[in-house]
Amino acid sequence: MTGPRGERTSGRLYGVGLGPGDPELVTLKAARIIASADVVAYHAGVGKQSNARRIAAGFIPAGAIEEELRYPVTTGATDHPGGYAGAMAEFYDECADRLGAHLEAGRTVVVLAEGDPMFYGSYMYMHDRLSERFETEVVPGVPAFAAATAALAEPLVRQTDVLMILPGTLPEPELARRLADTDGAIIMKLGRTFPAVRSALEQAGRLDGALYVERASMPEQRWLPVADVDPATVPYFSLIVVPGDSKPDIDDSLHESTGIAELLVVGLGPGPDHWLTPEVERALAEVEHVVGYGPYVERVPQRAGLQRHASGNTVEVDRARLALDLARKGERVAVVSGGDAGVFGMASAVFEAADDPMYDDVEIRVLPGLSAVQAVAARAGAPIGGDFAVLSLSDRLKPWSLVESRLRAVSEADLVLAIYNPASRSRTTQVADAKAVLLEHRSPDAVVVIGRDVGRAEESLTVTTLADLDPAGIDMKCLIIVGASSTRVTSSGRVWTPRSTPAEE
Repeated sequence: MTGPRGERTSGRLYGVGLGPGDPELVTLKAARIIASADVVAYHAGVGKQSNARRIAAGFIPAGAIEEELRYPVTTGATDHPGGYAGAMAEFYDECADRLGAHLEAGRTVVVLAEGDPMFYGSYMYMHDRLSERFETEVVPGVPAFAAATAALAEPLVRQTDVLMILPGTLPEPELARRLADTDGAIIMKLGRTFPAVRSALEQAGRLDGALYVERASMPEQRWLPVADVDPATVPYFSLIVVPGDSKPDIDDSLHESTGIAELLVVGLGPGPDHWLTPEVERALAEVEHVVGYGPYVERVPQRAGLQRHASGNTVEVDRARLALDLARKGERVAVVSGGDAGVFGMASAVFEAADDPMYDDVEIRVLPGLSAVQAVAARAGAPIGGDFAVLSLSDRLKPWSLVESRLRAVSEADLVLAIYNPASRSRTTQVADAKAVLLEHRSPDAVVVIGRDVGRAEESLTVTTLADLDPAGIDMKCLIIVGASSTRVTSSGRVWTPRSTPAEE
């Protein structure tokens, strides 16, 4: 970058990928840029020599200024008032200041990065802090997992296989879930995380095909099955390759059951694990397949021998047929729903799909779950202590005119009303429309309870009136309870509806 008289007004920043460790895997472009640098910066661990500096040693010019960026902490233990995150943020700020001074002076600064600069690399934090102020270029490098698969000579993914890159620092249940759901996987960031990663592989049924690679492309390179690795010997420069070919297949050759096949349809409750019934928990521990909408499938803990089949939110009958087909082959299958499966859940879709005579030999068993209306009502007090109705505002499976007529009928009957599916990204007017219909027959002072994410960390509960109900504050995470004329609010804000109703004179 030059000024009006041709003078250099600032330097240029390069993030240069060095590849996995073998200097011969450094690209020609990377070598050329390093050789022309005024400043060469590289990160180093506590008490360790920089591996990036070692890889690039043969390319660094004799007159270059070297900036060693030594981490203050690498294990997560620190007495910094901001904890590990605070210590690292302060470190990266200091590094950016040091490099920024060189750039302001017009120098070309190269930040060395093992593997690829934008792949789990420390260069990214310099990029975040400096790229808006200085001209910047990123030079890609061969990522470590490419070197690992080359060392194994093992195909990673084929054709339409899905590949996941996973950090070993993920919580063990989450890592197991993701491993079970993908075809091929690479697990980075091992070292102290190895025991939990091995356990996650076992839970996901992927341990047998998983391969451990240490220091890929370096002279000390070695690989062996994960099951044979001594956890005490695992360094940071290691990773695990889970080839797509190793994913267990559904055995389509299983003969159809000669007895009565069974399909379970279970309610997971509104969210918290402690609201899962013991009956459902036992069932999920025994099935071989879980079928359902993605977010609900994710709530089922991964374990060895469990295959999960997640799908979108508008293919209920299709996923029901998949579950029925698996059950007909003798597989133990559970279809999962949030809340109670029989309340706007998958139970109805399963029975709809099972109406086909080909599924006559499949016995469907529905296991109840705690419903959202029960959870919200309990948080509010006892608003459904008397007669009440439950209605969905979604017009995806029924016309809005029918929703309106049912709202009027409930209002005329003076029933407490629980409203499911009040709004979504594509349905933004229904709450306002429903409010207008309800006000035709119900007092503006009618009690309204709004429960959002009840049972979760983000839970909120609002008690208001029908007149003050704000449609703009309602989304798909909400359930609304509109009280009857007899519904009351205590001085402490608890809502309840008497069980008795006086006879009309």
